[in-house]
Amino acid sequence: MFDLLHPGHVRYLQHARTLGDALIVGVNSDRSVRSNKGPGRPITAEAERVELLEALACVDAVVVFDEDTPHDIISAVQPDVLVKGADWAEDAIVGRRYRRDARRQSREGFRSKRAIRRPRFLRRSAVERDQ
Repeated sequence: MFDLLHPGHVRYLQHARTLGDALIVGVNSDRSVRSNKGPGRPITAEAERVELLEALACVDAVVVFDEDTPHDIISAVQPDVLVKGADWAEDAIVGRRYRRDARRQSREGFRSKRAIRRPRFLRRSAVERDQ
């Protein structure tokens, strides 16, 4: 769930793109994020998350879904490779039966929750802190 895009997500998506002919990213709608993560979420609005993902050279298409899971999109696309974050248990990957290969990929230590909980003064860039 791309609630807050961070470098770990970008690296994860870049790697995912190397596993197939195209990378289609399913994005939870704002309603879906709230349903899954609770009030006060998403951190970044749906349109902005889509804009960020579409700007990445590794992403071929972005599809927004309003359901709580991407099951309908995955069943419609029936991807050969389905990539999820390493924080997902294999048996919890929605749509795993519609693919030949399901891979879990690490986001290299980046966690959205950690960025959200970080005190505001630490959220500034290194350049801003040094000034």
